[in-house]
Amino acid sequence: MRIAILSDIHGNIAALDAVLTDIASRGVDRIVNLGDILSGPLFPCETADRLMALDLPTIRGNHERQLLTLASDAMGPSDRYAHSVLQPRHRQWIASLPENLWLADDALMVHGAPDGDLVYFLETIEDGGTRAATADEIEARAGGIAAPLMLCGHTHVPRIHHRPGGGLIVNPGSVGLPAYDDVHPMPHKVETGSPHARYAIAEKGADGWHAGIIEVAYDWEGAAACAQARARPDWAQALRTGTL
Repeated sequence: MRIAILSDIHGNIAALDAVLTDIASRGVDRIVNLGDILSGPLFPCETADRLMALDLPTIRGNHERQLLTLASDAMGPSDRYAHSVLQPRHRQWIASLPENLWLADDALMVHGAPDGDLVYFLETIEDGGTRAATADEIEARAGGIAAPLMLCGHTHVPRIHHRPGGGLIVNPGSVGLPAYDDVHPMPHKVETGSPHARYAIAEKGADGWHAGIIEVAYDWEGAAACAQARARPDWAQALRTGTL
């Protein structure tokens, strides 16, 4: 079993299409999507239509939850733009998505961590940025779930963690946004340092699950120009450089 893992697409259809093309050359059995799919100043509707047609196993992230539950004047600018252009069919689709999903008996999909879509699973916020979480921190956030494979997103930081008692936790990084800043639970930045789209492939062998992170080049200058034209220079910088 080979699974391609997507997360945090954020309406970046050029990055998504480049990733899907790369996946098609790698002989995977399934593609899954860990949420934060549409929010941002790029192409939310086109991204939703592409993914709705593919009908992948998909969970919602915090941005889908926010799009469904917050008033537009309470949203940040990325959610507000998506909210302004999404059609009823797109809203119906994201409303149908579960928070977490068991892909098989041994593979659990979550957006943040099992107990919350805003929880950083494999990173810890510190000194205005993030660091790799300790094994003890990760196990506390796992909440006693001992799935051989756990898939998470949210932080946009690609990381593969081997659990001390066995098992793998994989964050594939972000397909569509390689850097961002946030104020939850305190102000901090996340920067991957390059503009590439990222995803992961996990493969189950006789000795358990193994995984690797894949970086894909795409027209990030075009994506950045779109963000700039829509009055989001912060996104333009992040898309061009993977930094803020």
